[in-house]
Amino acid sequence: MQAYRVYPGRHPEAIELFERDLPPPAAHEVRVKVRAVSLNYRDLMVTRGSYPVGSDKPLVPTSDGAGEVVAVGAAVTRFRPGDRVISSFFPHWIDGQPTRAKTSGALGAEADGMLAQEVLLPEDALSAMPAHLSFAEAATLPCAGVTAWNSLFVEGALKPGDSVLMLGTGGVSIWALQLAKAAGLRTIITSSSAAKLERARALGASATINYVEQPEWQEEVLRQTGGEGVNLVLEVGGQGTLARSMAATRMGGSIAIIGGVSGFGGEFNPFALITGAKHLSGIFVGSRSMAEDLVRFVEIHAIHPVVDKLFPFEQAVAAYAYLEAAGHFGKVVITLD
Repeated sequence: MQAYRVYPGRHPEAIELFERDLPPPAAHEVRVKVRAVSLNYRDLMVTRGSYPVGSDKPLVPTSDGAGEVVAVGAAVTRFRPGDRVISSFFPHWIDGQPTRAKTSGALGAEADGMLAQEVLLPEDALSAMPAHLSFAEAATLPCAGVTAWNSLFVEGALKPGDSVLMLGTGGVSIWALQLAKAAGLRTIITSSSAAKLERARALGASATINYVEQPEWQEEVLRQTGGEGVNLVLEVGGQGTLARSMAATRMGGSIAIIGGVSGFGGEFNPFALITGAKHLSGIFVGSRSMAEDLVRFVEIHAIHPVVDKLFPFEQAVAAYAYLEAAGHFGKVVITLD
């Protein structure tokens, strides 16, 4: 059985294909034939050795996968062979607030992940995938989909009629656009590409901003919202953007830090939070219960997540390179069909 392993810090020669054997499932384990794996920016950070949580030992990368159950342990009650499932980013975070224990053992960083022909996982680390989705589409839920859901509806607590700003057109931003549109939110999204902004409008974006043509894009956000600002900004790291995101947020609104694509850090003025009664939240993906809420919402609204490009399993290294080039709109997926 083939799998990939990554050597953290050896980018770009960090990933290699190898052969491994899996034992029969233990009492509470499930064996899954992986059919698709979705890449996240975090997977690039692991190859560079820059991800803040992880191991310096080689491990099977990626957190996000979808597949079919092929065998179950004697005590498994949640699944049976033939079920179609998705992985959980955090195998131990089932519900409730995050803790160190719940967020330990993250797939593809601290524990072996999904970039393999078959994997063994605890039954609690899996959810049923939406029935109407392909494996490639379903593989985008565990990190990007759950992060968007948590940002909008758990931490953000948005309701119909509220407004949200997405920075860029990567996986989380496009997931957030689709979820927000279905929930009746006003959506604004930025990009440096006119073609990508056109695609975002086709997905239902209420307004789009080209941040090359309008480098002070926060002013356009304020104009689009009658001077008030948005209820929530999905912030991609903060390097060069956090101050603008804060300015684009309405009084009492929130800025959700969802990743580090733009680089971590940036100019920060705590007084602007105080005088604006604004909230700054770190979004560390989410729990399995959030994933299950997301699955139900996606099924009810018949949402199909945007997959930018598919790569066969044999071309996983090329998929990483494509993601790093940052020309994608939505998700990059590796298939094992």
